[in-house]
Amino acid sequence: MREAYLEELESITDSLIQMTNLVGSAMNRATTALLDADLTVAESVITADETVDLLYRDVEERAFDLLVRQAPVAGDLRVIVTSLRMVADLERMGDLALHVAKVARRRYPASAIPAEVRDTILEMGQTAQRIVTKAGAVIASRDLAKAAELERDDDAMDDLHRALFLALIEKEWTHGIEAAIDLTLCGRYYERFCDHAVSVARRVTYLVTGERDAVVGG
Repeated sequence: MREAYLEELESITDSLIQMTNLVGSAMNRATTALLDADLTVAESVITADETVDLLYRDVEERAFDLLVRQAPVAGDLRVIVTSLRMVADLERMGDLALHVAKVARRRYPASAIPAEVRDTILEMGQTAQRIVTKAGAVIASRDLAKAAELERDDDAMDDLHRALFLALIEKEWTHGIEAAIDLTLCGRYYERFCDHAVSVARRVTYLVTGERDAVVGG
């Protein structure tokens, strides 16, 4: 009985890791759609979000079922409660990738990204991909040092977000209000995507230490 219970807990963790892969792929493809004005890729991201939502609901149902059937305590209870919070973060990350793809679809056949900020958006997409990949590794390994690294990795996204904003308020900006609104929204989507990944890392830290404000990795 105990072995089956532990397998169920492990299965939930595996699903969380799978979600990091799905939302990372979604944001990567959404960035491609945004930069290349690729409607097919944008539509694939939008359609695939249903898979993330289904997995989110499945993890929730399994976690609540364990709470009801097993009445877990101590560390096991912390695993289940933390998993419920992490899956909500990951589902929201999928939504943010979806929003980026919708911007690309809305502006098709034109690109929503002016030439002078293409490099910034590309780097934002790459940074988001690195951060969510590391978040998946943190879930799998419960490595507190890697969890702490994510806090610092997120600083790079914050810097890119500020750089994008500065480009939008420059006197030389000639692309109008509509493009500025698109970029403001996209910048926020990328920034929030990484914030949720950091939240996942913090929840892993709590899972391991039992301390909400634990500082790891120096």
